[in-house]
Amino acid sequence: MTKKIAWVTDSTAYITKELENNPDVYVMPLAIIFPDRTFEDGVDLTTEELYRRINTSKEVPKTSQPPVGKFAELYEKLKSEYDQVIAVHVSGKLSGTVDSSRSGMEMAELDGEVVDSLSMSYTITTLLYKGIELAKTMDNHKEIAAILREEALNSEKYILLGSLDQFHKGGRMSKTAFLLGNLLQIKPIITIKTTGEFDLFQKVRSEKKASNRMIELIAEAADKHKITEVQIMHGNVLDKALEFKKKIEEQFPQMNIVVGEISSAIAVHAGEGTVALIWHNETK
Repeated sequence: MTKKIAWVTDSTAYITKELENNPDVYVMPLAIIFPDRTFEDGVDLTTEELYRRINTSKEVPKTSQPPVGKFAELYEKLKSEYDQVIAVHVSGKLSGTVDSSRSGMEMAELDGEVVDSLSMSYTITTLLYKGIELAKTMDNHKEIAAILREEALNSEKYILLGSLDQFHKGGRMSKTAFLLGNLLQIKPIITIKTTGEFDLFQKVRSEKKASNRMIELIAEAADKHKITEVQIMHGNVLDKALEFKKKIEEQFPQMNIVVGEISSAIAVHAGEGTVALIWHNETK
């Protein structure tokens, strides 16, 4: 008999309608902290309101992982309703959410599995889908989690930041790199390494050249791996995302393309205008 598994994630993930309607998927919101108020990502703060607040506030907001107590409360509840629990979260190098989730499991005395996605956004979504699919034929949550940890290493993601200022103030970019980027009008392409950390992948002199370079990166990856889908995540710039979609479709007509918005918790650091390309490399 197949064991019933609960899937826990956080609000940095891109939650599709399918995942939203899945009764076994639970999303823990990160906190978005402004001087006058704290919001729960995806619960009481829309991305439109976030950008409005950022554009009118003197201070860049901060983000904070879900409290251990909230995780413990959720896991206590899931213990009585499910046979097993697997949590897939934003990179532990970018947020304390993984640690908070683990501590919550320990408090609830739950023998579940926590998977560090080594990334954020649609990379987490892909791992959730893979895990749910694996669970149809596997009933050991530890084995499923081990496979997902390996799969996390096969994700590629490249980001054109909407705001160097926000990325710098959020502590994600050095002062020197920030000043050089602004003075020389460099468009840095940022990646998230397989260690789960942000890294400057390449400095490009214009947004057009940076966009073209990101399309080239898909082609380079497609030469070595099987890629069935590319996800285009954007920060309130649907027009830019659709331009990317058109270019990708012209070069890869068989490629499935998903367009969606980055979560508010990511937008706080990346800024309005951000575009990210994400895909999963599979063996040919």
